[in-house]
Amino acid sequence: MSKKLKFHKIYDENYPKVIRLCLGYLSGNEALAQDMAQEVFIKVWQYLEDFRGESNISTWIYRITVNTCLQELRKKKNKKLKIEIASDETSEDTEIENQFASMYRCIDKLSVENKSIILLELEGLPQKEIAEVIGINHSAVRTRIHRIKDQLSKCVKNE
Repeated sequence: MSKKLKFHKIYDENYPKVIRLCLGYLSGNEALAQDMAQEVFIKVWQYLEDFRGESNISTWIYRITVNTCLQELRKKKNKKLKIEIASDETSEDTEIENQFASMYRCIDKLSVENKSIILLELEGLPQKEIAEVIGINHSAVRTRIHRIKDQLSKCVKNE
């Protein structure tokens, strides 16, 4: 399979996961998340031939995504990202958007590592793979996820 065909297959299979992960890191800012997803896949293209296959390709892409988003957050550290809610939405849509905004604000309050863990968990990545991406053992990931969920529940209730 040519590099181009292989890349297209990888892109098609992983783009939805990458964009959701970027949205989580970037407080739901769709434009910035799309830019970051594009950056991720530029890096995937550049380094695809260097991928050694020691882990799943999706795990490698998650790691690139996490690092790319964290780099962007460091650049934008002093700027607040805003979630725009269109004024012509129905009240039900607005309520759902407000709930997502609240969750993103609570996720933003987590430490960098905990934020990575919960976003990967929300993405449906198996906990063993989360442990591999983050670089901690599986039992620590399970414990952290439980604590993070408790923390987020309390935060959202207080919003």
